[in-house]
Amino acid sequence: MKRMRERYEAAGKGSFRHILFRSACALLCVCVLSGCAVRRQKTQKIRDIEFTVLDKEAAPPEFKLLIEENKTVPFKLTYADQGKLYIAEGYGAQPTTGYSVEVNGLYETQDAVYIHTNLLGPEKGEETKEITTFPYVVIQLEYIEKDVMFD
Repeated sequence: MKRMRERYEAAGKGSFRHILFRSACALLCVCVLSGCAVRRQKTQKIRDIEFTVLDKEAAPPEFKLLIEENKTVPFKLTYADQGKLYIAEGYGAQPTTGYSVEVNGLYETQDAVYIHTNLLGPEKGEETKEITTFPYVVIQLEYIEKDVMFD
């Protein structure tokens, strides 16, 4: 490196720095411009989707097993079977009874299906038990071949 620097300095004062600066700029441009491409999701709602909230026992057996395996931590799962799409979202272990999950919205965009849920805690004055619970919701809708995005 020292020899290279001496050669460039012999060619003209500061030319080594100039070449080093240009090389650094070129490397920076290559790194920045070759980075991951950003694909914008088209999130404008096309339509609300009709769905049914299922009793936990009404979900397909394979999906129930998957939920059971994941219920101790927050989860977001989908399952397709016989022309139906099942979506489940759970909020992991909660310290008492009285928790539930509410579906605030389910809609379709050009690129995806979006689901919005909330964890609801026990209501004021509601009698609860000090038992760990695992609140989740399972919904069923007609199959749509799009990614499901959880909010």
